[in-house]
Amino acid sequence: MNTWLRLVGYLKPYRWLVLASLATLALGSLLDGFSMILLIPFLRALFGESLVIPGASSLVERVLDATLGGFLAGASPNEALRNVVVVVMAALLLKNAFFYAATALGVQAQEGIVRDMRNELYGHLQRLPLGFFDRNKVGQLVARVFTDTNQTKEMIKITMADVSKHMVSLVAFALMLFLISWKLSLLAFVVAPLFLGFLKPMLYRLRRGFRSAYDAQGELTSMLQETASGARLVKAYGAEHYEKDRFGRTNQVVFKDIVRAERIRLLTSPLSELLGGTVTLVLVWVGAQFVFSGEMTAEAFLTFLTISLRMQSPLKGLTMFPARAQASLAAADRFFEILDAGSEPATEDGHVKDGLEREVAYEDVDFAYDGEEPVLKGVSFKVKRGEVVALVGPSGAGKSTIVDLLPRFYRPASGRITLDGVDIAEIRLDSLRNLLGVVSQEAVIFHDTVRANIAYAVPDRYSQEEIEAAARAANAHEFIEHLPNSYDTLLGDRGVRLSGGQRQRIAIARAILRDPPLLIFDEATSALDAESERLVQEAVDRLLANRTVIVVAHRLSTIRGAHQIIVLHDGEIVESGNHEDLLARQGAYRRLYELQFEAAVGGKAGSEVEDR
Repeated sequence: MNTWLRLVGYLKPYRWLVLASLATLALGSLLDGFSMILLIPFLRALFGESLVIPGASSLVERVLDATLGGFLAGASPNEALRNVVVVVMAALLLKNAFFYAATALGVQAQEGIVRDMRNELYGHLQRLPLGFFDRNKVGQLVARVFTDTNQTKEMIKITMADVSKHMVSLVAFALMLFLISWKLSLLAFVVAPLFLGFLKPMLYRLRRGFRSAYDAQGELTSMLQETASGARLVKAYGAEHYEKDRFGRTNQVVFKDIVRAERIRLLTSPLSELLGGTVTLVLVWVGAQFVFSGEMTAEAFLTFLTISLRMQSPLKGLTMFPARAQASLAAADRFFEILDAGSEPATEDGHVKDGLEREVAYEDVDFAYDGEEPVLKGVSFKVKRGEVVALVGPSGAGKSTIVDLLPRFYRPASGRITLDGVDIAEIRLDSLRNLLGVVSQEAVIFHDTVRANIAYAVPDRYSQEEIEAAARAANAHEFIEHLPNSYDTLLGDRGVRLSGGQRQRIAIARAILRDPPLLIFDEATSALDAESERLVQEAVDRLLANRTVIVVAHRLSTIRGAHQIIVLHDGEIVESGNHEDLLARQGAYRRLYELQFEAAVGGKAGSEVEDR
């Protein structure tokens, strides 16, 4: 019920469309019911009888006399029959026009709701902390944005189109039945709802089954996304059959869950059919007794029976609705599960920082990922304005975690990080991140133009001249000019049209254009050829000039000029100082330095280090 009420909330912006759809639906249903009670004057005209017959069914006779009496009065049986047929045709035409209008209005509301849900979910994903994406597979998130919202649309569609139509039709038909015989109507509406009690035990099993199936479908999407992205690795390791079998096993789980749930859901159709047949037989028996006793005319009973049979379709639709709804409610549960995930606290009423005046300070910072061992332990250091500080250490030492804390991708378990003495937790998130530029180890390139990638997030803020100037400073302008459409060239998924060095230079141009006062630079040039490395290093030198920088260093030869080098091991700072001081200490930094040079020159680095 909570999920259902939350879904209903999305109807609010479209309430007038929904009301208009329901109004036209009601008019169409009333005309549908009215066209059926025209069976009474049709039979009277066919047998040449008077329209008005006193008796127990006089109420419906009076309604017909009030609406059609003047039209049929004085007409011969043949003329009366023709006139009734004309009225029926007119009612059918109007009924279908109203039903078409109701459906068209409903579709507009349904698609608007799905658009709003998808926009809200995607927007919420952008506000979720980085840790959320560490815990969830990309494929699962893709499935929830597209598959789950589409499946949830079925719930809205069923409710707005089918259930609304069935409800309005039942009300219209019920009105006609009460006009004919209130006793038979009361009997029908007492017996029919008893069937709903048989459905309740099925509903929980249905929802649980569909939820399990949708989770498995999300896994399938994840596998497809991972193997498509890692196709080179799959083929290099000859893992095609392994991946095929892995996909097949998960696909089998989806198959079993869906079949199991559908078997339960399909039971509702024969059960509702059984209900309809039972109710009809009861009505035939009791109604026949009314006709035999003279309490009801044969024409009225025949019309009553026709309408009650016509009611079976909407009644069957309503009895099947709870079962049909479980698949959509399971998808809606997954949809709201993401929306309920806590977004990053933006502290909208926090401090606004326009620049860095003095320093960045880490003060006794501890950090651990969810339930894991501590990654950082009592980390403290300062980065003064205009300084370049490099973080070095073996893999897993905590270098990337330190820089991830500065933009508040994560929050320290204890301790604090300050900008000019202000805790970053008290700074507005948008203000904090506007001060930062981030160049990651893996350059992120979007499937967009070169211009849009360089001016990412704010493409209208910068002129073409500014974009080109940033590209020149990043040594990227020359190769961009040789692309098919220069700065308007689409770079493909993840920048597949570019080499590794070209992607890095695009990322550096992006940071240069933004011109942040504080830069986080995850240096990675080891995989580049000599010429690409030279061009990237020149761009890096321009990027780092006159800027406050924290560098995650992978090649120690590139950070000799850093003002301060911080050596990390197992989440703790073990050394700090400049390049010369650290080499002279004969400690952890010198060991790292010698290992890199030994790997580079085949063991001849020892004397080279001494010469330095």
